[in-house]
Amino acid sequence: MAKHPNSKPKQAKQDGAMNSALKFFLAGCVAELYLLIVRRFYVNGTLEQVVAWDSYLVVLGGIGAAVLVVGALLAFLWKAQKNKRTVGLAIAGAGLFLAGSSFLIHWNMSVLTLLSAAVPVAMVLSILWGLYDRECALSLTVLGVSLVALWICRKQLSSMYLGTYVKVFALLYILALAAVALLVKKDKLQALLPAGADPLPVYAACGLSAVAMVGALFSASVAYYAMWALAIVAFGLAVYYTVKQL
Repeated sequence: MAKHPNSKPKQAKQDGAMNSALKFFLAGCVAELYLLIVRRFYVNGTLEQVVAWDSYLVVLGGIGAAVLVVGALLAFLWKAQKNKRTVGLAIAGAGLFLAGSSFLIHWNMSVLTLLSAAVPVAMVLSILWGLYDRECALSLTVLGVSLVALWICRKQLSSMYLGTYVKVFALLYILALAAVALLVKKDKLQALLPAGADPLPVYAACGLSAVAMVGALFSASVAYYAMWALAIVAFGLAVYYTVKQL
Protein backbone atom coordinates (compact mmCIF):
# COMPACT_ATOMS: atom_id res chain seq x y z
CA MET A 1 0.00 0.00 0.00
CA ALA A 2 1.38 3.42 -0.95
CA LYS A 3 2.34 5.64 1.95
CA HIS A 4 1.81 8.84 0.06
CA PRO A 5 -1.16 8.45 -2.34
CA ASN A 6 -0.90 12.08 -3.48
CA SER A 7 2.83 11.99 -4.22
CA LYS A 8 2.41 11.19 -7.93
CA PRO A 9 -0.01 14.06 -8.72
CA LYS A 10 2.18 16.42 -6.72
CA GLN A 11 5.30 15.24 -8.52
CA ALA A 12 3.56 15.60 -11.89
CA LYS A 13 2.55 19.15 -10.97
CA GLN A 14 6.12 20.01 -9.96
CA ASP A 15 7.47 18.50 -13.19
CA GLY A 16 4.99 20.53 -15.21
CA ALA A 17 6.02 23.72 -13.42
CA MET A 18 9.69 22.94 -13.99
CA ASN A 19 9.10 22.30 -17.71
CA SER A 20 7.23 25.60 -18.01
CA ALA A 21 10.04 27.42 -16.22
CA LEU A 22 12.60 25.86 -18.59
CA LYS A 23 10.57 26.99 -21.61
CA PHE A 24 10.37 30.55 -20.28
CA PHE A 25 14.12 30.48 -19.66
CA LEU A 26 14.90 29.34 -23.22
CA ALA A 27 12.47 31.91 -24.68
CA GLY A 28 14.14 34.66 -22.67
CA CYS A 29 17.59 33.56 -23.86
CA VAL A 30 16.46 33.65 -27.51
CA ALA A 31 14.89 37.10 -27.03
CA GLU A 32 18.03 38.45 -25.35
CA LEU A 33 20.20 36.98 -28.12
CA TYR A 34 18.12 38.85 -30.70
CA LEU A 35 18.59 42.10 -28.81
CA LEU A 36 22.36 41.49 -28.58
CA ILE A 37 22.51 40.96 -32.34
CA VAL A 38 20.60 44.19 -32.92
CA ARG A 39 22.97 46.03 -30.57
CA ARG A 40 26.01 44.59 -32.33
CA PHE A 41 24.99 45.71 -35.82
CA TYR A 42 22.53 48.57 -35.29
CA VAL A 43 24.17 50.39 -32.39
CA ASN A 44 27.83 49.35 -32.46
CA GLY A 45 28.17 48.44 -36.14
CA THR A 46 29.74 50.30 -39.03
CA LEU A 47 27.85 52.99 -40.91
CA GLU A 48 26.89 50.51 -43.64
CA GLN A 49 25.63 48.01 -41.07
CA VAL A 50 23.58 50.65 -39.23
CA VAL A 51 21.95 51.80 -42.47
CA ALA A 52 21.19 48.23 -43.49
CA TRP A 53 19.71 47.30 -40.12
CA ASP A 54 17.55 50.42 -40.20
CA SER A 55 15.70 48.71 -43.04
CA TYR A 56 16.00 45.21 -41.57
CA LEU A 57 14.16 46.28 -38.42
CA VAL A 58 11.16 47.42 -40.44
CA VAL A 59 11.10 44.10 -42.32
CA LEU A 60 11.53 42.09 -39.11
CA GLY A 61 8.74 44.10 -37.50
CA GLY A 62 6.45 43.23 -40.40
CA ILE A 63 7.38 39.55 -40.15
CA GLY A 64 6.70 39.64 -36.43
CA ALA A 65 3.28 41.19 -37.01
CA ALA A 66 2.44 38.43 -39.51
CA VAL A 67 3.59 35.75 -37.06
CA LEU A 68 1.45 37.38 -34.36
CA VAL A 69 -1.65 37.19 -36.54
CA VAL A 70 -0.97 33.56 -37.49
CA GLY A 71 -0.40 32.57 -33.86
CA ALA A 72 -3.57 34.31 -32.73
CA LEU A 73 -5.60 32.57 -35.43
CA LEU A 74 -4.14 29.18 -34.52
CA ALA A 75 -4.88 29.76 -30.84
CA PHE A 76 -8.46 30.65 -31.74
CA LEU A 77 -8.91 27.62 -34.00
CA TRP A 78 -7.38 25.33 -31.38
CA LYS A 79 -9.14 26.87 -28.39
CA ALA A 80 -10.76 23.53 -27.52
CA GLN A 81 -7.39 21.71 -27.46
CA LYS A 82 -5.20 22.94 -24.62
CA ASN A 83 -1.81 21.75 -25.91
CA LYS A 84 -2.34 23.09 -29.42
CA ARG A 85 -3.77 26.35 -28.08
CA THR A 86 -0.60 26.78 -26.03
CA VAL A 87 1.47 26.37 -29.19
CA GLY A 88 -0.61 29.02 -30.94
CA LEU A 89 -0.21 31.42 -28.03
CA ALA A 90 3.54 30.81 -27.98
CA ILE A 91 3.75 31.64 -31.70
CA ALA A 92 1.68 34.77 -31.14
CA GLY A 93 3.92 35.80 -28.23
CA ALA A 94 7.04 35.35 -30.34
CA GLY A 95 5.52 37.46 -33.11
CA LEU A 96 4.48 40.14 -30.63
CA PHE A 97 8.00 40.41 -29.23
CA LEU A 98 9.64 40.49 -32.67
CA ALA A 99 7.23 43.10 -34.02
CA GLY A 100 7.14 45.24 -30.91
CA SER A 101 10.86 45.25 -30.22
CA SER A 102 11.82 45.86 -33.85
CA PHE A 103 9.44 48.76 -34.38
CA LEU A 104 10.25 50.35 -31.02
CA ILE A 105 14.02 50.13 -31.55
CA HIS A 106 13.60 51.57 -35.03
CA TRP A 107 11.55 54.41 -33.53
CA ASN A 108 13.99 55.15 -30.70
CA MET A 109 17.33 53.40 -30.37
CA SER A 110 17.44 53.96 -26.60
CA VAL A 111 14.53 51.51 -26.22
CA LEU A 112 17.05 48.73 -26.90
CA THR A 113 18.70 49.28 -23.51
CA LEU A 114 15.34 49.15 -21.77
CA LEU A 115 14.37 45.93 -23.53
CA SER A 116 17.76 44.37 -22.79
CA ALA A 117 17.05 44.87 -19.09
CA ALA A 118 13.33 44.07 -19.24
CA VAL A 119 13.73 40.68 -20.95
CA PRO A 120 15.80 39.05 -18.17
CA VAL A 121 13.46 40.55 -15.55
CA ALA A 122 10.40 39.17 -17.36
CA MET A 123 12.12 35.79 -17.76
CA VAL A 124 12.93 35.52 -14.06
CA LEU A 125 9.44 36.64 -13.03
CA SER A 126 7.83 34.11 -15.38
CA ILE A 127 9.88 31.37 -13.76
CA LEU A 128 8.88 32.59 -10.31
CA TRP A 129 5.17 32.49 -11.20
CA GLY A 130 5.61 28.87 -12.22
CA LEU A 131 7.63 27.66 -9.25
CA TYR A 132 6.77 29.79 -6.22
CA ASP A 133 3.72 30.70 -4.15
CA ARG A 134 1.39 33.34 -5.54
CA GLU A 135 2.21 35.97 -2.90
CA CYS A 136 5.94 35.54 -3.54
CA ALA A 137 5.52 35.79 -7.30
CA LEU A 138 3.23 38.83 -7.08
CA SER A 139 5.45 40.75 -4.64
CA LEU A 140 8.59 40.05 -6.66
CA THR A 141 6.75 41.02 -9.84
CA VAL A 142 5.83 44.37 -8.29
CA LEU A 143 9.43 44.95 -7.21
CA GLY A 144 10.80 43.88 -10.60
CA VAL A 145 8.47 46.14 -12.57
CA SER A 146 9.25 48.96 -10.15
CA LEU A 147 12.97 48.57 -10.83
CA VAL A 148 12.32 48.97 -14.55
CA ALA A 149 10.05 51.97 -13.89
CA LEU A 150 12.72 53.61 -11.72
CA TRP A 151 15.30 53.02 -14.42
CA ILE A 152 13.04 54.78 -16.94
CA CYS A 153 12.58 57.72 -14.55
CA ARG A 154 16.30 57.99 -13.90
CA LYS A 155 17.16 58.00 -17.60
CA GLN A 156 14.34 60.00 -19.16
CA LEU A 157 12.74 62.17 -16.48
CA SER A 158 14.84 65.19 -17.43
CA SER A 159 14.48 64.58 -21.17
CA MET A 160 13.12 67.51 -23.15
CA TYR A 161 11.05 65.20 -25.34
CA LEU A 162 10.04 62.34 -23.03
CA GLY A 163 10.13 63.96 -19.58
CA THR A 164 6.43 64.81 -19.45
CA TYR A 165 5.41 61.34 -20.66
CA VAL A 166 7.64 59.73 -18.05
CA LYS A 167 6.05 61.81 -15.28
CA VAL A 168 2.59 60.77 -16.43
CA PHE A 169 3.77 57.15 -16.58
CA ALA A 170 5.16 57.39 -13.03
CA LEU A 171 1.89 58.80 -11.67
CA LEU A 172 -0.15 56.12 -13.42
CA TYR A 173 2.17 53.45 -12.08
CA ILE A 174 1.72 54.73 -8.51
CA LEU A 175 -2.06 54.49 -9.02
CA ALA A 176 -1.60 50.95 -10.35
CA LEU A 177 0.34 50.02 -7.20
CA ALA A 178 -2.51 51.35 -5.08
CA ALA A 179 -4.97 49.31 -7.14
CA VAL A 180 -2.94 46.14 -6.59
CA ALA A 181 -2.89 46.74 -2.85
CA LEU A 182 -6.66 47.31 -2.78
CA LEU A 183 -7.38 44.17 -4.81
CA VAL A 184 -5.26 42.13 -2.42
CA LYS A 185 -7.02 43.63 0.60
CA LYS A 186 -10.60 42.91 -0.42
CA ASP A 187 -11.66 39.39 0.61
CA LYS A 188 -14.27 39.10 -2.10
CA LEU A 189 -11.74 39.69 -4.86
CA GLN A 190 -9.43 36.69 -4.92
CA ALA A 191 -8.02 37.22 -8.42
CA LEU A 192 -4.58 38.28 -7.19
CA LEU A 193 -4.07 35.99 -4.19
CA PRO A 194 -5.73 32.70 -3.28
CA ALA A 195 -7.57 32.28 0.00
CA GLY A 196 -5.23 31.88 2.94
CA ALA A 197 -2.27 33.57 1.26
CA ASP A 198 -0.26 36.11 3.24
CA PRO A 199 -0.79 39.58 1.69
CA LEU A 200 1.91 41.30 3.79
CA PRO A 201 4.76 40.84 1.24
CA VAL A 202 2.56 42.34 -1.49
CA TYR A 203 1.63 45.30 0.71
CA ALA A 204 5.30 45.88 1.50
CA ALA A 205 6.31 45.65 -2.16
CA CYS A 206 3.57 48.07 -3.25
CA GLY A 207 4.31 50.52 -0.44
CA LEU A 208 8.09 50.58 -0.95
CA SER A 209 7.65 50.87 -4.71
CA ALA A 210 5.21 53.77 -4.37
CA VAL A 211 7.58 55.66 -2.04
CA ALA A 212 10.47 55.05 -4.42
CA MET A 213 8.46 56.29 -7.41
CA VAL A 214 7.38 59.45 -5.60
CA GLY A 215 11.02 60.19 -4.76
CA ALA A 216 12.07 59.48 -8.35
CA LEU A 217 9.67 62.18 -9.58
CA PHE A 218 11.81 64.80 -7.84
CA SER A 219 15.35 63.57 -8.39
CA ALA A 220 17.24 61.19 -10.66
CA SER A 221 19.66 60.58 -7.78
CA VAL A 222 16.79 59.41 -5.59
CA ALA A 223 15.72 57.06 -8.39
CA TYR A 224 19.25 55.62 -8.55
CA TYR A 225 19.49 54.86 -4.82
CA ALA A 226 15.88 53.66 -4.73
CA MET A 227 16.74 51.14 -7.44
CA TRP A 228 19.49 49.70 -5.26
CA ALA A 229 17.22 49.62 -2.22
CA LEU A 230 14.44 47.78 -4.05
CA ALA A 231 16.95 45.39 -5.62
CA ILE A 232 18.24 44.47 -2.15
CA VAL A 233 14.68 43.95 -0.90
CA ALA A 234 13.82 41.80 -3.92
CA PHE A 235 16.96 39.70 -3.45
CA GLY A 236 16.26 39.18 0.23
CA LEU A 237 12.64 38.24 -0.45
CA ALA A 238 13.68 35.80 -3.17
CA VAL A 239 16.21 34.14 -0.85
CA TYR A 240 13.61 33.88 1.94
CA TYR A 241 11.02 32.24 -0.29
CA THR A 242 13.59 29.96 -1.87
CA VAL A 243 14.57 28.65 1.57
CA LYS A 244 10.89 28.37 2.51
CA GLN A 245 10.14 26.48 -0.69
CA LEU A 246 12.93 24.02 -0.04
